[in-house]
Amino acid sequence: MRGSEYKIPAGMPYARKEYIKGAPQPRITKFVMGDSKGNFPVKVRLVAERRVQITHNALEAARIATNKVLADKLGEKGYCLKILIYPHVVLRENKMMAFAGADRIQEGMRRAFGKPVGLAARVNPGQTVMEVYTNPEGVEIAKQSLRFGASKLPTPCLIQVEENK
Repeated sequence: MRGSEYKIPAGMPYARKEYIKGAPQPRITKFVMGDSKGNFPVKVRLVAERRVQITHNALEAARIATNKVLADKLGEKGYCLKILIYPHVVLRENKMMAFAGADRIQEGMRRAFGKPVGLAARVNPGQTVMEVYTNPEGVEIAKQSLRFGASKLPTPCLIQVEENK
């Protein structure tokens, strides 16, 4: 499975898990990290610039990279990180055999519906992917951590700073 095959959303999303046998669990498990009960005056957002599908593996990698920088520099009580998208869309792959004589066994494109291999979240331009709530002295660290997280995502992202209401 190559990431470029699933990057651009095409067609209807395949998301009704009650009809799908063997749909995988999302790799991302925690959607809120840090001090979730804290009162932080500043919100730093990571906003997607293009319409794209973000796989659950990429979302988890971005979460880990962002959270690691925040936890190291600000401590567990100095921020609150929230992931705002959820991977609903089930990705399918028609696995091909790759050994000698496989051409006589394999069906090729006949009945090529595919088996579930992963999950993805569909993101539109201008949609927020992650938010970091912090104090004014932690804004630069939050921007740096979101820049690290954005490098794991398949779309260019903007970082916006605003007051938390």
